[in-house]
Amino acid sequence: MDKIIQHALDILVPSYQEVTVSLITAIVVVGLYCYSQYENSRKHGENAPSSSAHLLQNAKGPDQTTVLQGVGNLDWRSSYVYVIKLELLAAKNLIGANLNGTSDPYAIMTCGSQKRFSSLVQGSRNPMWGEEFDFFIEKLPTQISLAIYDWDIIRSSTILGSMMLEIKEEGNTDPLWYTLDSTGQVCLRTGTKCYPVSASGSLDGLAGAIARRKLAEKPVATEVRTKPGPLQTIFDFPPDEVVEHSYSCAMERSFLYHGRMYVSTSKICFHSNVFAKQMKVVLPFEDIVEINRSQHAFINPAITIILRPGTGGHGVPPLASPDGRAKYKFASFWNRNHACRTLQRSAAKFKELEVQARQEQQQSDLRAHSSSFNEDASAAKLSNAEYALGEDDEIGQPFIKEDVLVEILEEKLSCTAEDFFKYFLSDESTFTHQYRAERKDYDLKVELWHTADQYSGILRKITMRSVCSSPMCPPDTALTELQHAVFRSNRQILVLETVQQAHDVPFGSYFEIHARWTVTTTADCSCTVNVKVGAHFNKWLPMQQKIKAGAAVECTKDATLIIRLAREIISENTVTSNIQENGCAPVDEKEDIEGTSPLNVIKIVPQCQQERGDRAIPVA
Repeated sequence: MDKIIQHALDILVPSYQEVTVSLITAIVVVGLYCYSQYENSRKHGENAPSSSAHLLQNAKGPDQTTVLQGVGNLDWRSSYVYVIKLELLAAKNLIGANLNGTSDPYAIMTCGSQKRFSSLVQGSRNPMWGEEFDFFIEKLPTQISLAIYDWDIIRSSTILGSMMLEIKEEGNTDPLWYTLDSTGQVCLRTGTKCYPVSASGSLDGLAGAIARRKLAEKPVATEVRTKPGPLQTIFDFPPDEVVEHSYSCAMERSFLYHGRMYVSTSKICFHSNVFAKQMKVVLPFEDIVEINRSQHAFINPAITIILRPGTGGHGVPPLASPDGRAKYKFASFWNRNHACRTLQRSAAKFKELEVQARQEQQQSDLRAHSSSFNEDASAAKLSNAEYALGEDDEIGQPFIKEDVLVEILEEKLSCTAEDFFKYFLSDESTFTHQYRAERKDYDLKVELWHTADQYSGILRKITMRSVCSSPMCPPDTALTELQHAVFRSNRQILVLETVQQAHDVPFGSYFEIHARWTVTTTADCSCTVNVKVGAHFNKWLPMQQKIKAGAAVECTKDATLIIRLAREIISENTVTSNIQENGCAPVDEKEDIEGTSPLNVIKIVPQCQQERGDRAIPVA
């Protein structure tokens, strides 16, 4: 019995050695958990907004969570852009952060929201870089902060020193040694030059893209009811950035950091979280010049992405390149060849969209320039505006996009094309104010018609706060409408073209609403009104079809309202003397058009016109 009890105690009660091993294991697990929580708290601290000075004093490694903010965050109101070329030549006498007394230094340069990463130099306290970085600002003076960090495989990077460089004026400087706030010095050379925004087409890549952004006002933040994707949750991108392709891969450093690559229409993003070291890399297509197949360790197929000179690294230090260009290498793809072809096609598609966007911007600038009326214009030019409208039958530059137009309405009115312009579009007409008041729009400003050298006919601009009924939009939005009018075929055809740009709606800068009203005189006192509209997109959107459908519905409602108000005005201002003399009853033009298909032609012809062919006399 005693042996049975002793055997049971040996099984159920742990020995001293087992208790010791369990205790040590528990201590190790608790220590690893505390270290993981500490690293996460440091990571969140780095993501918090901070000034440049605070960033320089922060000893945490910003390479873990740094994301290059896109061009869309830069809002240029000036007509000039300054390009600063910063050359990072070398550093000396840096702190030895490794156990063997050396460091693995790399530099981060910050100018406003723009960050540039230098390449990593391993095992040196006196690194030689010889790399150039470009920054783009709106005005001088400005400051560029520079911080040098030591790269660590697992832990966050340790700061080795920092300094602040002030750029006061244009010009070039000689290579100068600057003292860091800790031990060591860094050698820099700068060159600053000013470019006019009008000549931004000569600037390549990020410089040209930034210089071409000339937004007049920042859009109001609006909630967009779309499910956020990985680019929103991980990289904090706006909702219009949508993942088109994603791949499991690894980024090459001293060893492979496994993560996932996300490809959108404008960027290649990579995210990794290995050993609590989180890394986010964002490579805009506008900075990429080459995407090539390569090898990692001679056996692992890889893809090398080479950036334009002057762009530096994005998110983490890039690999060193003999020609000074930053490059990143990604390996461990499931199908390297398929991924490489996809990336190359995405880059080529972005280049095509960039060329198209540049052409669209030039055309938009041309319309805006032509529609801007000079208050000092002579009275003779104003008096000749309507004359130019009627006499200019030459085809000028296209004002709207023909391929996006879809017919939404066709009606008949008891007036000629000339009367249509006189009653509803002329400078003396109050129809625009009546129509906008019916829609409950406000802050309406209607400029005078004027001629333009680039387009036939005349132009004007209308601005207002327009009521918006879409659930994705705010209650009202700032709206700009450019109008272009011209007579054709001996003043028998009036063509009115409009371009509407909403400023406060989601993705408002991505599309325009184009419309064409064609008023054709068919008889002495009647005309046919044909309306076509369409949404023209400057950039790709995930909700293009929904926006097109919504624009067609809203424009159909507006066109129907315009026709109804036009009939009321024509009925009030048209008197036929022959009708009164011969007792012909006037035709009621206030017919109920509700429930009638917009594409049906409503024929309204006075009875006296059918019987005698008399012409209605417009009364001012």
